[in-house]
Order: sequence, then structure tokens, then C-alpha cells
Amino acid sequence: MALGNEPQTLLKDTNPMSWSQEPRGKELNPELGSGHLGRRSRESPGQCSRPKCGRSRCGGGRVKSRGETARAPVSRAGPGDKCGRRFEASALLRYVRWLAARGGASYRKGLKETAALLFQRNLKTVVEDNMECNSVVDGNVEEVPSKKVIKFNPPLYKQRYQFVKNLVEQHQPKKVADLGCGDVCLLAILKYQKCVEELVGVDINEGRLKWNGSRLSPCVGDHLDPRELDLAITLYHGSVLEKDCRLLGFDLAACIELIEHFDSEDLAKFPEVVFGYMCPAMIVISTPNSEFNSLFPCAVFRDSDHKFEWSRMQFQTWALDVASRYNYSVEFTGVGEPPTGAEDVGYCTQIGVFRRKAEAAELAVLEHHGEHVYEVVYTTSYPSLQQINYRRRVVIYLVYREVSRLKQKYQVSLRQHELEPEFIAPGNQTGKFTSDLPVPVLTEDDKAMEIAPQPFCIEDKFYVPLQRIIAYPRLGHLCGNVEKLREFLGDVIELNCDGSAVKVDLNDCSDF
Repeated sequence: MALGNEPQTLLKDTNPMSWSQEPRGKELNPELGSGHLGRRSRESPGQCSRPKCGRSRCGGGRVKSRGETARAPVSRAGPGDKCGRRFEASALLRYVRWLAARGGASYRKGLKETAALLFQRNLKTVVEDNMECNSVVDGNVEEVPSKKVIKFNPPLYKQRYQFVKNLVEQHQPKKVADLGCGDVCLLAILKYQKCVEELVGVDINEGRLKWNGSRLSPCVGDHLDPRELDLAITLYHGSVLEKDCRLLGFDLAACIELIEHFDSEDLAKFPEVVFGYMCPAMIVISTPNSEFNSLFPCAVFRDSDHKFEWSRMQFQTWALDVASRYNYSVEFTGVGEPPTGAEDVGYCTQIGVFRRKAEAAELAVLEHHGEHVYEVVYTTSYPSLQQINYRRRVVIYLVYREVSRLKQKYQVSLRQHELEPEFIAPGNQTGKFTSDLPVPVLTEDDKAMEIAPQPFCIEDKFYVPLQRIIAYPRLGHLCGNVEKLREFLGDVIELNCDGSAVKVDLNDCSDF
């Protein structure tokens, strides 16, 4: 390419894939503006050497120093030469690349970062402001309106996670695996589901797992209010295309935006490992819908690492074939609804929900003595009421709270009884409190509390029978019977001589 005689050729080449290394030599003048890529001017500094410039003092012939070039401000109109001409993004980046080859490492880094920011700013301005661009076709100029940016509310990734969360709430799986868990966002959501007892994440990026593993650690609130069931979380470093016996017997496996990162060879191995070997009861697979890409400003792959993106027909054909081979049923849905008027393209993300058939579940034999291929990167367990120390702590707290409530209620009734004769209303000879409010309807738990033994007072001691405490619904669930309740209380709470009631000082508030 003759740079000195054809400066326009450089400007027309706007394809970033066509960047190439420019030749070096004295015929190039890198210190001029981006459009002055011709030979070094030998004319006077006051006259621009560029043909048809029309400006006498544009500074085209003056050679700037490297520091002066790096400090040169960029006008709001965008990058361009000193003659006011605006340059297209690829031409600017290619010129900066030429300059970077002549400078040191720090100089090259600064130039590349500056060029990348300018390139992104130009693209963002065109897309967000919905500007109209001109395209030249055979010398004719036609106006082509740019496409509007599509925004999802909530964001599309949150909609995908919410879909899996809804499935967990509906089907109550105990063991859930996230294949290709990435930044563990889905696991961080599912750890709050009460039904889940084991969460496993698998990803090939070990550094990402180590960095995000702490997001899954128990917090202070998890120790103060333990969950009902045990929960163990493990992150494995490895490929989902490898067989590891620790992933057998799961109720749900989620593959969110995973398969499009496989090449054809890996994609062929995927069903054999996940459907044939792991054989979970339910599998959720999501992948981009290529038909929706036509609504985006740039109709290309949504990620540079995607090896393919399927249309709805392509995905459904593949899914039905896999389901028939491994005795699964499949249903198709998606998230990310299209805008009004473009409903024919379908969801932005297409989803297949695979369920193992009943006859396949009976034939599934789990062999947990296989090889351990994955490397454990992070593991943690959550406190739960299944652990005796946490259950005992919660039982003691609930007993303290119930006894304190009953004692306070008894003290209030004593004060009302002492003041009752002074507030007898005319016509109310019994002196009892009357109210026009409707009588509340008692639930089954309320009826159980009513028939339970009532607390009593002997001198300055207040007693609450254990039968009354065990009638409290949650305590009854945690303890089951009076003997277990008495065992939990132990030496922490004082009981009466026969161990049938809790004994506290009626006038002492320091008990609680």
C-alpha cells in the first residue's frame, strides 16, 4: 500500500481484522497528524504539505517530539488530524499501532489504552444516540438508521438465575450442581433455598473459583439463625467433560450459557458425560438464540469465546436427539422477551429443561467408588439445626423467650387484679373487663396452648411447666418430647425439684 501517494486508502479500511504491520523507514512521518501518513515534508513549516488542505498554518510540516505528541489533547469532535478531518476508528488504531512499535513498553501501553478508549467511545456514541450513518454504495449516499439498544429489566443474566431458582423452589432438589459455575453467582443465590443440602460448582478457571469462593462462606446471621438442614458447598476445578464420581446422584444440574463455548469435538462428548454418566434427575441447559441477534446493533456472536450460536430449530434438534438417546424428556422455554413487533425471533436466551424418565431412574445405578478427577478448590459447611450444639442453643433461647413472655403476662395480670375494684363500670357487677371487639378465632396451635398446663406462682417463684413449653410449636418441632427438652436445658436453666417445670424469680428481671 503506497502510503505517500494514497492517503485515502488507509482511511477507507475500517475493518479491524485487516490491521497489518506498517513498513518502517524515513518515508513515514509518524509525528504528523493521523491523516499525514505520507512522506516527510520538506516544505516550510508554515505551509501544509498535504494536497487540497486549504489551510496555511495547520502545522503539517513541523515534527513534534514524542512527549509533545503524547500530551496532545483530543478535541470533542473525535480523533482527527490537524486539518480538522475526522478519522475512522480502525485507521486511528492502526496509526497508534505504528507509533507503539517505535516507542518503549510504557509508551506503547499508553497509546494502546488511549486508542481503545477512543474506539469504544465512538461506538457507544453511535449506538446510544441512535445516530444515522451514511454508507456509500457505488458512489451513491444512502441513509441507514442505526438499531436501538435493547435493555432487559431485570438484566438477562439475572433472569436466567431466577429461572433456575424457580425450578428449585418448585421441585425441591437436595443436591444441585452448577456446571461451568464461573463467578458462582448462581450458587450464591441457591444457598438460601431451605431444601438444598449440597451445592457443587465445577469450572475450568481455577483462579476465578479461588477468587469468588469466599462469597459462599457463612455469615454471622447464619450462625445466629441456623438453617433447618445441613448445607455443604464445594467448588471443583476441572472440565465438565471429565467423569468424576463425586457428581453422581444429583437431583439437578444447571448448564447456564455453557455449551456454546465448546468446539464440535467437546460438544460431542458433553451428552455422554452429563446425560450418560452423571445422569441427574433434571438438567437445565441455556444457550443464546441466534435469531435474536438480528435485533442487536452488531449481529455477531455475543462473546468472543463462543464457538457457535444456535437458532431455535438447531437447539431443539440437538436437544431432542440427546433426550431420546439417554431416555430423557425435554421442554423448551426461555428468558429475555423480544420487543414489541419482533416476537417472531423468540426469547433472547433459549432454555431446555430435561427430566429423566421413571424407567431410567430405576435402572440408574450409582457407583461412588470411581476416580476423583476434579481438584477441590473451596469447601464449606453451614451451621444447621441438625447439629446438636446449634439445636441446643436455639432451644435454650426459645425457652428463655417463652418463659419471659409468660412471666411478664402474669405480672401484668397481678397489677390489673389489684386495681380492678377501682375501675368497675356501672352495671358491671362482676368487675370483669368487657370489650366490644370480636373474639379472635383460635388456631390449632392456639388451642394446644390453651389446654396445656398453665404457669403458676408459689411465693416469689414463678413456674412454667415443661408440658406448657413443649406445646409451643417450634419447640415441639425441635425437641419432640419433654425428656429431650429436659436434656437440652441441662444445667443452663433451673428446674424445680422433680424437673417438671422451669423455675425463675418472679421479681428478678436479671434472669433474662
